[in-house]
Amino acid sequence: MSSTGQPDDARSRAVRAWERWSSWPFLVLSVVFIVCYSIRCLDPAIGLNERTLLRVVLTTIWVVFVVDYVVRLILADRKGAFVRANVPDLLAALIPIFRPFRLLGELRRISFFRRHSGSAVRARVVVYSLGFVVLWVYTIAVTVVAAERGAHGATILSLGDAIYWAVVTISTVGYGDMVPVTTFGRVLAVMLMLSGILIVGVTTATVVSYFNETIRRRVAPPSDHGIDASAAADEKETR
Repeated sequence: MSSTGQPDDARSRAVRAWERWSSWPFLVLSVVFIVCYSIRCLDPAIGLNERTLLRVVLTTIWVVFVVDYVVRLILADRKGAFVRANVPDLLAALIPIFRPFRLLGELRRISFFRRHSGSAVRARVVVYSLGFVVLWVYTIAVTVVAAERGAHGATILSLGDAIYWAVVTISTVGYGDMVPVTTFGRVLAVMLMLSGILIVGVTTATVVSYFNETIRRRVAPPSDHGIDASAAADEKETR
């Protein structure tokens, strides 16, 4: 970076321009990926030509995801900070089962979710958590149907069965009436269990944070100067 900081400014403008240009296209690509992935996993009677077409579409979208990640990494000033801040995008580029979660990544480009106020942070956590749960349960359910199809003694035979099993598993209830019998299916079950514990922890922390902030406001309400400063900060963040 030069002493005037111009290279950093140019890189920042380039990153913002790239994100503005790619936001909606990548949102659409994420939805297309989920639809094609679902068809490929759920329809055992699909023809060879259709299966090949789906494979081409899914591979093309994956390549686009990788290119997007590499371009933004090159444009980023601090590579390490970029990698830490974009772990979902990296997982989507490396591991097929995480690619539908690019849909959540696009929420980061909405101005409200970039703010750092307490309400914005909590809203971001809640939206991300709910979106993650819905996408995670659905993606695992779709994948386990394909993994268990044709296996001896399989009990998860349809999408309805799989969603029921995924919800029961992620909630750590585990009735045991439906269980995966394949190795890959059991790996998916373990991933669901661990994510369920994580989600409970995040939800608890968010609720505690909300109540703590509410109590602080009631016990020690901010002064007029503090309110004006907070409002000015929020207004600055939205610009």
